[in-house]
Amino acid sequence: MHIIYTHSNADFDAIASLLGAWHLYREAVPVLPPTLNRNVRDFVTLYESKLPFVRHNDLGREAITQLTLVDTQHVPRLKNIDSSVKLHIIDHHDLHQNLPADAKISLSNTGANVTVFVEKICERAIPLTSIEATLILLGIYEDTGSFTYSNTTARDLQAAAWLLSKGHAHLDIVREYLNYPMSDEQTALYDQLVDNLITLTLYGHTIVIGTARVNHYVEEISVLASRLRDLYQPDGLFILVEMSDHIQMVARSVTDAINVATIAEHFGGGGHPRASAALIKNGKLDNVTQKLDRLLHLEVKPALTVGQIMSKGARILAPTDTVQHAAGMMDRYGHEGFPVVDNMTRKIVGILSRREVDKALRHKLGGAAIEQFMTKGHFYATPADSVDTVQKLMTEEKIGQVPVINPDTGRIIGIVTRTDLINLWQFKENERGMHLNLGEPLEMALSPELFELGCEAGKIAAVQGDNLYIVGGFVRDLMLTMREDSPETKAKASPRFDLDLVVEGDAIVLAEALCQRHGGRVRSHQRFGTAKWIPTDPIPFVFDTAGQQVYLTSLDFVTARSEFYRHPSALPEVEQSSIRQDLHRRDFTINTLALRLSPHHFGELLDFYGGCNDLEARLIRVLHSLSFVEDPTRMLRAARIMARLEFALEERTAELLENALDLLDRVSGERVSRELDLIFRERYPEKAIQKLDELGILAAIHHGLMVDDLLLSALKKLRVGLGDSPWWDTTPDMVHYIGLMTFWLAKDELDHLMERLNLRTHQRTTLKQVYRIKRQISKIAAAKRNSQLCHALDGTSSDARLIAWLALDDETARKQLAHYEADLKDATPLIDGTALRDEFHLRPGPIFKTIIDALRDARVDGQVITLADEHALVEQILANNSAE
Repeated sequence: MHIIYTHSNADFDAIASLLGAWHLYREAVPVLPPTLNRNVRDFVTLYESKLPFVRHNDLGREAITQLTLVDTQHVPRLKNIDSSVKLHIIDHHDLHQNLPADAKISLSNTGANVTVFVEKICERAIPLTSIEATLILLGIYEDTGSFTYSNTTARDLQAAAWLLSKGHAHLDIVREYLNYPMSDEQTALYDQLVDNLITLTLYGHTIVIGTARVNHYVEEISVLASRLRDLYQPDGLFILVEMSDHIQMVARSVTDAINVATIAEHFGGGGHPRASAALIKNGKLDNVTQKLDRLLHLEVKPALTVGQIMSKGARILAPTDTVQHAAGMMDRYGHEGFPVVDNMTRKIVGILSRREVDKALRHKLGGAAIEQFMTKGHFYATPADSVDTVQKLMTEEKIGQVPVINPDTGRIIGIVTRTDLINLWQFKENERGMHLNLGEPLEMALSPELFELGCEAGKIAAVQGDNLYIVGGFVRDLMLTMREDSPETKAKASPRFDLDLVVEGDAIVLAEALCQRHGGRVRSHQRFGTAKWIPTDPIPFVFDTAGQQVYLTSLDFVTARSEFYRHPSALPEVEQSSIRQDLHRRDFTINTLALRLSPHHFGELLDFYGGCNDLEARLIRVLHSLSFVEDPTRMLRAARIMARLEFALEERTAELLENALDLLDRVSGERVSRELDLIFRERYPEKAIQKLDELGILAAIHHGLMVDDLLLSALKKLRVGLGDSPWWDTTPDMVHYIGLMTFWLAKDELDHLMERLNLRTHQRTTLKQVYRIKRQISKIAAAKRNSQLCHALDGTSSDARLIAWLALDDETARKQLAHYEADLKDATPLIDGTALRDEFHLRPGPIFKTIIDALRDARVDGQVITLADEHALVEQILANNSAE
């Protein structure tokens, strides 16, 4: 017999899952457990005739050979279970560790377990009665808190929508059974719990523990937990009720820092991180309470503090500053408000918002002092305050920024904005950002020497009161390496051989401190706050995935800064700033990830702009709509990263790129060339070049640039196909790629492109030689004698000939080019100018060139072989000249 079963004290999700599973396995028997929650029991009693359930006591004696468990992983003790029973678990809780090895386990990441069954029912077009749809909807509503619990997913909402639209579920019945009144026993127990409540403040979290004793069983104490949570709104809630022979524990949490499932497991229970329960047998209430207290101190993670999320440093205004000055500050920095600080006391006296500035400007009061318009008051937080404190202050005072002060001096040391809180909520929603630590992967990715140096630098920065971060592409690639499985994909994502080190403080001071400890020298630029430390000995830089050792000859340190653009495509102006603002100046969200090296937060990942989400979705996304306007070269970078990581452009980013293509004309040739050179240095440059073409970037650089199959083939041959050619030892560089891409351009177009890219003299020379070869292709292909081939190709460089050899599809011409490169380019006669002067007593003049050229032609054509042959030919030439 095949039965479907669930846990005791079944809630609506449990019996809804029974019903859903039965619709998928009609040969099975859906068996109700012995105990049901009171509202579930009343529902089943009323609608039992319309449901397929079999009571536990009515189950026959036939052996159970197949068991499907839903909404639980606890295997029940049923007397007629066969020893070889086939077990299938369909659940949405975390996986237990002590399950049978041969069990089939299907786990889902949904708020309600029954959601999975609704999806299958919808997929198979299985009809439901109105009561069945209502029961299943009850399961979804109850287990997701009517879609308010943090475990709710889009799948739950979609399942509920389908039940309402296709299953004709009754919301009035749902409302009736979800808002069930407490029984007299529950009310009495509730009062006892309230009387015995204790409140703990642990690591910045408020935790409420309620205890009670009753001499009989009281059902559904989870209902009481929900009511107490709604009343007191703690971060964590634990209810312990001692009954006649056991203790029931119900736990609830509103934060990932208090994982109640982990705590419940210590008592033999389990559940979700935000909702769990345990049944504790043979325990004493006082002992269990003491054990819970110890576990809370071990398991609860510290709450985030203001100091962890604030932006270090803050720009301020004085009460006497004008409204016009404040408006300029807001435009320059993009802030919606500033703290106002008294010039004499250096204490905060108010906050000025964009709203107040705009109102003053509308009334033409730009010259007035801001103290007339600011919101007056001492609004601030300290680094040790909880994030909730800041949120409450913003809400109550209707301000968008809260300054952070040093409690000892009263001076501003940072600021928290609404954006910081929104980003924090995103971290919590995605279980990323502040919760992810890359310390261990970082140690695996770096050599021991470099890892130790990073730790040391972080400690030195902390002593200075600064923070040190690794930011950008290295962190991005490190995360990609962590999540990729195949060696090939790991290789694509392996972190690059450089570290982008950003100091929230003074980068030059940090670099000089390292130099004093380890030797070497420092090159710094005070204006930009940058420093390059060149140690005495190179530093090993090793990756476990790359299998090779690379050495760093220097480390670059940059002070966290903001950038401002006077006009589109201009070079930026920079100012010292916070890490968040430093990351905001970067090109794409996936490059805004920062890894902290400070000792107390070592390895902690900062993700202010959703970079982790875009890594997961494999998307390239700009940070704001003017990104390509401010720096059009970001378009080329987008193509390069897309090709390397096989990412796609986010939809809005693709629109912004297309709209900004014309702005590439304003970018200097040097900057465009520099970005192209980076593309040509990629592992698969032809892929990036193809992306440039697909995105319209090549045409924006020059209308004659385009990609076809012939060019792609030539680019690939340049990368991997030189091994059997005369150019086998050539290292491809920019001139080769530009030469291939411009091979078929007309002379005036080539000249224009060389000017546009501001190419170097030797690059222009090579490209002009390529054009010359192209003009003589028919002559080269038709050359019957080697001397004719030499006349066509002499004076061209090896690079120019390689470009032509790769670009041409005329095999005869290609063979001639390879023949010249391998056999003819270095052919010279044995007799030189010195011999003509000393042996033939000739004076230097045009006759020298005539003779040398004739000797070279004769040698490559096989007409002379020995020195005597050349002597004879010289004598003949001289005789002919004498006769003339």
